[in-house]
Amino acid sequence: MAPATDAAITEGSRVALLVPGSTAYVELVLTLLADGIFPVPLDPALTAAERERILAPIAPDLLVTDARQVAELLAARPGRARSLPRGRPIHCTSGTTGTPKGVWSGVLPEEDAAALVAEGRDLWGFRDDDVNLVLSPLHHSAPLRFAMGTLLGGGRLVVPGKFDPARATAAIEQERPTTMFCVPTHLQRLFAHWDEVGVPDLSSFRLVAHSGAPCPPAVKRRLIELFPSGSTWEFYGSTEGQFTACRSEEWLAHPGTVGRARPGRSLTTDEDGRIWCAVPRHARFTYLGAPEQTAAAWRETSAGPAFTVGDVGTIDEDGYVRLDGRRTDLIISGGVNVYPLEVENALREVPGVDDVAVFGVPDETWGQRVCAAVVGSATADALSAHAREVLAPAKRPKDYVTVAGLPMTATGKVQRQALADLDPRAG
Repeated sequence: MAPATDAAITEGSRVALLVPGSTAYVELVLTLLADGIFPVPLDPALTAAERERILAPIAPDLLVTDARQVAELLAARPGRARSLPRGRPIHCTSGTTGTPKGVWSGVLPEEDAAALVAEGRDLWGFRDDDVNLVLSPLHHSAPLRFAMGTLLGGGRLVVPGKFDPARATAAIEQERPTTMFCVPTHLQRLFAHWDEVGVPDLSSFRLVAHSGAPCPPAVKRRLIELFPSGSTWEFYGSTEGQFTACRSEEWLAHPGTVGRARPGRSLTTDEDGRIWCAVPRHARFTYLGAPEQTAAAWRETSAGPAFTVGDVGTIDEDGYVRLDGRRTDLIISGGVNVYPLEVENALREVPGVDDVAVFGVPDETWGQRVCAAVVGSATADALSAHAREVLAPAKRPKDYVTVAGLPMTATGKVQRQALADLDPRAG
């Protein structure tokens, strides 16, 4: 593995970051990118075996494993944290179906690097009086993007540490943040805490953006109710790139949508329903050490090179996107295509469902049998009755399993390959 020294890192070098998030962490990411050096943000809790497996195709030139190294690297490059980043960090995909892959932009020409920064600034309005409350680990791509945009805009960060609703609430009360990125689980836990202690003053917020997983409608409506009018957004994207953005008011008018194409993007679907996103030059990428997967992710369209991450959905005549799921998650039951996300969204409407994941298991009669793992107090009878009302027969789960929690990745995505172990008829 790479030596713990920065003597050899130059333009194009790769630096694996295996330390907890902090303001200094984000400053180091920006400092390295300003010199064309590529940080590789990773979970510091990875085991040695996981590190080796993920980092093998990335081949980092340096490992940063403690706060002392962060301070030394910053001291060696003073004043660079507000300079133009010359590329994107090498984030790794979530690994829901296998080994995470490093997403690589390369060193960008100055024009493209400036366009990359301007894209985030223009969409989210980063400014010098912003206070960004960081709820998610900074090795994840979305919270790091918001934190980077905040510092580049002249604002400051509040990094309370590992998410805790009481700690996050105290930060809201004391620091008066203006922006926050979160995932639906954060909102659910915050709302449950506020039901016990009262809702804090949220008037300082001008932007609350959520993504990462489907948001239950009841949670979405409470988000809109509690936070200042016009402040709440959802966006749809992936480690590879961003597809849509949607004000919550648009969601109210188009329930179930994840929005329309972000500025500079063009969205289409293919014959299988896969969503393809044409992007400007600064948003293009390859997978490090995976040329075949890179080739499969890209194709030429009338709007230019477009990529897909395999998500399937529809785009209506006004351009609003609705997701059905991921092609690789497809269940074929009795010859009918069933996308888990569609079934999950239907079951989330049942009172007592805190979370749900739908999966397929082999079945002699159906080919695959649709099953649902449910977190919460909803009964199988209530779930089954609702499914009969809103889902076609092939899409209705044949079995319901109540679980304490779902198997999740570090980024909050369900590990579907682990769900088959929950088959209630196995054994």
